[in-house]
Amino acid sequence: MAAVTAGSGAGSGPAGSPEATGGSAGSGGWRRPHGPLQRYYGPSTAEAAEAAPDPTDINGPHFDPEAFMTKVRSECPLGQLLAREAALGREIRALDSDMQTLLYENYNKFISATDTIRKMKVDFRHMEAEMDDLAANMAAISASSARVSAALQDRHRRSAQLAGVQALLRKLQALVEVPGRLRCWAETEPARALRCHTRARAILRHYRHLPSFRAIEDESHAIMADLAQRLRTRLRCETLDPKELTECVEMLLQLEEPAEELSEEFLSQAGARLEAELATLEAELPAADPSGTATTPPPPASDILDFVDRGSSAFVGTLCQLAGSYRALFGEDTGRLEPFASALATRYFALLERRLELERGLGDTSLLVRALDRFHRRLRALLELLPAGADAAAALVARAARERVDRYLRALQTFFLGCLGDVRQALAAPRPPGKEGPGLPDLLAKLATSVLGQLKAVLAYVQLFTARDVAFASLPYFKGEFCVTAVREGLVVAFVRWLCRTARGFADGPAERGAPAAPPALLLLLARLCLDYENSTIGYILTLTDEQFPPQDSGPAVTPGPALCAEARAAAQRLLDHYVQVQGAAVAQMLRKSVETRDWLGTVEPRNVRAVMKRVVEDITAIDVQVGQLFEEGVRRAQSSDSSRRAFSVYSSSRAPGRYAPSYTPSAPMDTHLLSNIQKLFSERIDIFSPVEFNKVSVLTGIIKISLKTLLECVRLRTLGRFGLQQVQVDGHYLQLYLWRFASDERVVQGLLDEVAASAAHRCLDPVPMEHSVVELICERG
Repeated sequence: MAAVTAGSGAGSGPAGSPEATGGSAGSGGWRRPHGPLQRYYGPSTAEAAEAAPDPTDINGPHFDPEAFMTKVRSECPLGQLLAREAALGREIRALDSDMQTLLYENYNKFISATDTIRKMKVDFRHMEAEMDDLAANMAAISASSARVSAALQDRHRRSAQLAGVQALLRKLQALVEVPGRLRCWAETEPARALRCHTRARAILRHYRHLPSFRAIEDESHAIMADLAQRLRTRLRCETLDPKELTECVEMLLQLEEPAEELSEEFLSQAGARLEAELATLEAELPAADPSGTATTPPPPASDILDFVDRGSSAFVGTLCQLAGSYRALFGEDTGRLEPFASALATRYFALLERRLELERGLGDTSLLVRALDRFHRRLRALLELLPAGADAAAALVARAARERVDRYLRALQTFFLGCLGDVRQALAAPRPPGKEGPGLPDLLAKLATSVLGQLKAVLAYVQLFTARDVAFASLPYFKGEFCVTAVREGLVVAFVRWLCRTARGFADGPAERGAPAAPPALLLLLARLCLDYENSTIGYILTLTDEQFPPQDSGPAVTPGPALCAEARAAAQRLLDHYVQVQGAAVAQMLRKSVETRDWLGTVEPRNVRAVMKRVVEDITAIDVQVGQLFEEGVRRAQSSDSSRRAFSVYSSSRAPGRYAPSYTPSAPMDTHLLSNIQKLFSERIDIFSPVEFNKVSVLTGIIKISLKTLLECVRLRTLGRFGLQQVQVDGHYLQLYLWRFASDERVVQGLLDEVAASAAHRCLDPVPMEHSVVELICERG
């Protein structure tokens, strides 16, 4: 059929016939693309959708025979029509052949299927008959089941009625037996008797209008009234433990006894037991002294941790148990429990505080912290009953911590005083010849290291109060006020200030009249210690404290480090000034005695330097060595080239050290007193007691100024002869030879010695000075 369409498009003639194109598929002519079945069933849905409706397409869904024939007759010649007829005949025969083949192949299957369908119909008819019989049987069974169910329900109803009657009989029997059971159990098992009476009480009340039930009820009431009397007698027994007390009151409440009376008796018995617990704890404490005499109490029998353990387990545990039982029995609104528990807790806190006061020694701080931690932890259950007691408990723990910090402060002070005693003993200890004792640097290092180590150890002990595993460390006090007020200010800052005041006290004089004065070496050592504190130690201590006990931003104000450093520097300055005054006074005392005990009018012509001047030089040299062990050299003013060869004249001026006045003669027209005053006008004023600097040169200069000023004042009070003036001249030149090298400015020594010589000349009756060459010879020989 497809050939007709192809031929009509290609034109007429033999080339368009099937015979002409059926030989080869590759010749480009028409061929049959599908088999007969494909052509029979028509094109696929996709092909039909894609192709346009064509009524002349013999294979299309819109095929119209009349239109096809009209088209073929009008377009195809006769030869082609005959060829097309022959092709259609062949296709029909091929289709018939295919249909016969298909029928032959499936014939047996069709026959078998027909037999099977026939048998199935017969079986279906048998099954329908059996189903009808089964339905009839099921209907009969349903009817029988209904009759059986009705019979079973009737039997169940009768069984239930019988069970009810039996239960009623048992209850009646139980009610009849209630008085006997109550009488039997009331003596041995009151709780069981009470449960039995509670179960029977409602029934007896309901049927009490019946005489038999009224008799049972009256007898039961009499038995339970007797039981209540025995329970009340037992309630007043002092040997009841909290559990037995609670059970007794609970049974009385179940017996409908007045709750108001029972609550009073419960608290009375509980108070007696708790009072006994407090009395046991109080017996371990020393009795208070009514006369107020200060006596040392005996040591406690047990440590603080054991005391807190027994108090917590005995008193606090019992109080919590009784308070919980009271609330379970009488409810929350009785108004008696809180005052009762508050009074007892206050007494317990007072006993614990008395026990804490016995911890006068430092002891083991970890033991105290563990005791306070255990007290705080076990008190939480009680604080749930007494919210107002939280502040009292926290205040008790805070007071104990502050007291321990105060004791550590006193211990630090005692330790420092002990170290000072060791230093003084080392300084005063006699030393065998040729064997030197410990030097000042060693003593200073030992003192500073010991004190700082002790302070760090104390901070480590105090830090136990703020450890993370300690319950009370979470209180606001220990997070802020304790770290700042108690530790930083109350311990560290207070100790540093006390140390500075104590050190300064050695410069301000002995605390008691007749007490030995501090040795000069101790003053020097303490001055260096305070200076080191000002330079580094105070900053280190405050930094360490702030790291271990960090202050809060909103906490109390703290003492700034510069303020403490200023106090330490002031103490060091006062000590060093006092050291200069003491050493200068010692040298000045020698010079004063040497001047006051000598006859300056009747003395012989000088041949030697006096021994006291040599002693002065030796002492100044020893002081120079001593000060140099702890302080730096310092800065000296440039020296002149002839310092050691400086001539000494009774009329020389300190303003012109290189110019000397001529030798004095009796016929000199100038008044010596006037000359001396004129020299003072042009000389630099020397401040004798000015504060010294923290270096060796300044310290030695201060001592020399005091010594020479004393010599000057002593010479002014004496009257001298010629040889007395010459002796002063020799002594002054000797001092000039050696003392200038210790002073910061040689002009200070020169000026003071010039004033000494001028004053001696002024007080001399025959002022004839010695030749300078003779003076130098005597000094070199001396």
